[in-house]
Amino acid sequence: MGVRVEMPSNQPIVLLREVGGDRYLPIWIGPGEATAIAFAQQGMAPPRPLTHDLFKDVLEAVGQELTQVRITDLRNGVFYAELVFASGVEVSARPSDAIALALRTGSPIFGSDGVLDDAGIAIPDEQEDEVEKFREFLDQISPEDFGSQ
Repeated sequence: MGVRVEMPSNQPIVLLREVGGDRYLPIWIGPGEATAIAFAQQGMAPPRPLTHDLFKDVLEAVGQELTQVRITDLRNGVFYAELVFASGVEVSARPSDAIALALRTGSPIFGSDGVLDDAGIAIPDEQEDEVEKFREFLDQISPEDFGSQ
């Protein structure tokens, strides 16, 4: 769904939504990763490639395709992810980096049932107006809102 800033801690969060369900997965991330995700969502291309843009360019140069990202685990409050390539190779990654790369490559993002069971937040239909307010917020946010202090 996008990135928001959690108050009062001023900590960025990426919010993923379950397809065909009513659960949302909030993952706390750093400001740099929040900016990278927001850039990708808004289709912004920096004049020079940022790290995730560079990684995408390298993948293309060596003929590797990122087929999916998996949010695989949650241990001691830390989320874990994997990058899955067409060659069958799987690489461990931070979820924030994996999501930023998936957005740039158009790769799907999957959350394991265990992670969704442990950390997913169900938002029933009657609370959908709150979700709509969040969507409106995302439409108005810019990457500059995540600058480091």
